[in-house]
Amino acid sequence: MTDLMSHLKSHGQEHLLTGWDGLSPEERESFTAQLRAIDFTKIAELFAKKDEPGASLPPRDRIAPLPVEQPAAAAVEIGEGALRRGEVAVLVVAGGQGSRLGFEQPKGMFPVGPVSGATLFRIHAEKVLALTRRYGKPVPLLVMTSPATHSETVADFEQERNFGLPSGQVHFFQQGTMPAVELATGKLLLEKPGQLALSPNGHGGTLTALADSGLLARLKSAGIKHVFYFQVDNPLVNVCDPAFVGRHIQADAEVSSKVVFKERPEEKVGVLATVDGRCAIIEYSDMPKAMTEERAADGTLAFRAGNPAIHLFSVPFLERVTSGHQRLAFHLARKKVLHWDPASGQTVNPDEPNALKFELFVFDALPMAERWLAVQAKREDEFAPLKNADGPDSLETCQALMVGQARRWLTAAGATVAGDAAVEISPLFALDAAAVKMKVKPGTVVSGTTYFSET
Repeated sequence: MTDLMSHLKSHGQEHLLTGWDGLSPEERESFTAQLRAIDFTKIAELFAKKDEPGASLPPRDRIAPLPVEQPAAAAVEIGEGALRRGEVAVLVVAGGQGSRLGFEQPKGMFPVGPVSGATLFRIHAEKVLALTRRYGKPVPLLVMTSPATHSETVADFEQERNFGLPSGQVHFFQQGTMPAVELATGKLLLEKPGQLALSPNGHGGTLTALADSGLLARLKSAGIKHVFYFQVDNPLVNVCDPAFVGRHIQADAEVSSKVVFKERPEEKVGVLATVDGRCAIIEYSDMPKAMTEERAADGTLAFRAGNPAIHLFSVPFLERVTSGHQRLAFHLARKKVLHWDPASGQTVNPDEPNALKFELFVFDALPMAERWLAVQAKREDEFAPLKNADGPDSLETCQALMVGQARRWLTAAGATVAGDAAVEISPLFALDAAAVKMKVKPGTVVSGTTYFSET
């Protein structure tokens, strides 16, 4: 206790031990370990930058639209070869709760299947299982959780027996956290006595957590060369699309990204562009209105390469950006943080931003790449984000896109689908339109709600 107090005093953080006498021996042990793990010097360095201007958009003459390729059918064989050799892993970012959907559980457990009610986790895991069966090699599934979702996520996979995947093929790792600090003083905030006010360290924390957990090194030793990255809330993602994987390998890219072309200037989506000759993502909130409305010679939006957060990283690149001097830098965000006040012994719910949070952004990794690639994805086939309770990117729009894709695949196979029939295709029945064509006989009539499943 004396040593810990001395350590905290040296950093001006002795208030953290307020309420120590009321903690159990177990709570004291846990809190001590938590405090010992904090780099107070780093926190102080970050806090010292709180009044520095944030990164701003460079002048327009340093920014250019990013060249975007069409999917390359000729690269399919190369991608399939990598999958057959077991060189590709899948990483799903699943650290968030479904609170915006009125669902107080991990978002991956949300039942999204329009007919089956299958959860997001089931749909993604079944895609990985289908890939494993198709190419004859296990495709590792890496599930990034957060302290808020980890226990429930692991329990869900256990209850569902990993949705058919062998236990050794599924790997869980937790996103890192950072303490929130008081905006006025730089003192760390407490959630309650013996518990820091912590928050996830941003989506860029996925990459650092992958390395810090030791999982990246294990993947490399197992012969994995590429990591396919996506977010859990997109059930249409074409996981390990062999044409995309193949073109990434063919181009010797360090990072490859799918893009969805913006349909309207006002769409709230980040845009891939080149900044000083490097691939970068510009947040929609940072783009001037004139730039969002700028048109190319053919009349299309000049900056239209929308970011659906689907990337393919080479393992050597991930090693480089998660270690040494190139490690991702923290961004500072002013937030309202509910906290326990040691002086009054009361919980405080502020009306104005009272704290700094520290976050890493995955798109900060892109400009570090020496070689990159952007490939167009059709919105209706690969991007159905589930983010809101209603309106755009809601369950209604997400399920409509899922049904629309299934109807197109069935129609292409020669089936007739009734105009109002809700249809859904399990990944274990077919991963793509070509597989549907092999399983559904021409002339098949789908007259009502139907779920095409494995059995």
